[in-house]
Formats: sequence, structure tokens, C-alpha cells
Amino acid sequence: MDSLLALLNDPAAWAALAALVVMEVVLGIDNLIFISILSNKLPEAQRAKARRLGIGLALVMRLILLSMIAWLVGLTAVVFDLGIQGPLNDYGQPAFETAFSWRDLILVAGGLFLIWKATKEIHHNVDPTPSDDLLDKKQVAAITFGSAIIQIILLDMVFSIDSILTAVGMTENLAVMVIAVLVAVGAMVLAADPLANFIARNPTVVMLALGFLLMIGAVLIADGFGVHVPKGYIYAAMGFSVLVEALNIFSRRAQQRKAGTDKPD
Repeated sequence: MDSLLALLNDPAAWAALAALVVMEVVLGIDNLIFISILSNKLPEAQRAKARRLGIGLALVMRLILLSMIAWLVGLTAVVFDLGIQGPLNDYGQPAFETAFSWRDLILVAGGLFLIWKATKEIHHNVDPTPSDDLLDKKQVAAITFGSAIIQIILLDMVFSIDSILTAVGMTENLAVMVIAVLVAVGAMVLAADPLANFIARNPTVVMLALGFLLMIGAVLIADGFGVHVPKGYIYAAMGFSVLVEALNIFSRRAQQRKAGTDKPD
């Protein structure tokens, strides 16, 4: 109780909370896009349940990691080093390195999984020939509920570790981190169904979202190799792409309305 009262009376804590909430919500977008695309592969009756369960598991995982911060920070310790480094940049830091920690290995594995998943989805969206592959979009019911949840859990773990380590780097106040995580996950719950339904109704948005997953996977792998791409550039590119796609959608709808009104009696 005393710590909460101190938090309420500390302007610095409020500033840290606001910044962390924004950061956690932005980081949660990656997780939410993956959950939305994967849940849309299920029968319609199971989609909302899969999304809520996936987001609930993300919350549980983040809270568990917050309770194990000392262990989590230990994941950044180097496990092995291949001794390979890139050229030094203007700040005297190598362009890339091969000194891997457990966090790096998890990020690389998660990035490879995302690239594989997005590539398979893109292939089955552009391939007119049906197949028996579990990821075939023409066989929506082929993927099982359990399979979807397992895949969501695997990516939840990757995004949760990245999210909590980001939070630890921004503040040492555990109460601030917990509140920020709760607010961010609450925002994910509110946005999950509208986002998934919007993606399902607009095929071109599906391809755009898969492109985002490819980019996010590449960024995770780069991060694992010590190449730190500024998140602002990533989300600025995503925001610009969304704006262009929104203009395309408005244009298509305007053309459809015009075609409907111009039809001869």
C-alpha cells in the first residue's frame, strides 16, 4: 500500500508509467497481429476463444516473468561466443556480433519461426493450387485449436521476454511495470476482435500483415545477432504502410459505390 501511495505522489513514476504503457502497447501490436492471423485460420466459432486465450496466456507469461526479474535479467549473460564481429560503427560498437545469450537465442528462434510462418502463409495466399498443408488458407478448418494455441504460446514467450526486458530497461519500479503490462494487455483484448475481423474482411490487409510478420521476424533475428534496429523506424514504416493501404481500401469502396450507382436501370 505504501509503495502504491508513493507511486501516486511521484511525478517521475507517472512519467515512466506513461512512457512504458505506450511502449508496451506498441510492442503488443506484433503479438496481436500474429494472434489475429492465426486465429482466423480456425473455424469461426473458435476464433474469439482462441484470441482471448492467447492474450490471456500472454498476460500470465508477462506477470510470471515480472516475478522472476532476476532470472530474466540473467538471460542476457553470454552463453557462448563464436568470436566473429562486424566492423566498428561511429560509436565504436561492432555492426554485429556472435556473442549469444539465451535471450539472443530465443529471439533468433522466434524470428525464424515468424519468417517461416509468414512465408508459408504468403505462399498459400498466392498459390491457386489447393494443397493438404495445414497452413493452406483454402482449408480453414485444417488447423486445430490445440495447434493454434501451441503456436501462440511459443510466440507469446518470445514477445513476452522482449517486452519485459524492455520494461526493465526503462524503470526499476515493479508496480509501474505491472500496471503498464495490465494496461497494454487490456488494450490488446479490446483491439483483438476488431483487428482480426478487419483482417479477415480485407484480403489485401492479410498480405500486408504477413509482410509485417516477415519484417518483425527479420528484426528479431538481427537483434539476436546484436544488430539493434531502432523500433521507431520499424513502426513508422508499418504506420505508413497502413495509411497507404487505408487509402487503397477507401478508393476501392468509392469505386464500388460509383459502379453501383452508375448501373443502367
